[in-house]
Amino acid sequence: MSEALNEKKCRPCEGGVPPLTRAEAEALLGRLARGWVLSEEGPYLKREFRFADFFRTMSFVNAIAHVANLEDHHPDLEVGYGYCRVRYTTHAIRGLSENDFICAAKIDRIALS
Repeated sequence: MSEALNEKKCRPCEGGVPPLTRAEAEALLGRLARGWVLSEEGPYLKREFRFADFFRTMSFVNAIAHVANLEDHHPDLEVGYGYCRVRYTTHAIRGLSENDFICAAKIDRIALS
């Protein structure tokens, strides 16, 4: 059985490797919780999370920041009252890498706890 994405560690990516193909990205997408989508407007993995209030939203954002620093892989975030939109891409390769899906899986674990 393959290792769970949320148990993996991001590998440094400074470029020089090809981004995932659409088929590879779709296969990894199937290993994430519902709600994540592959963007049509660019090579992004994205999801919106909803919360009851601003405090819970910001607690979630801080947890994402912690994961991002541990993994050295940082998402783009859009935050407002009761919501957080998360978008991953691997800038060094201008596309998606396994790192994007590893971090998404770690965020799923936070959101479900």
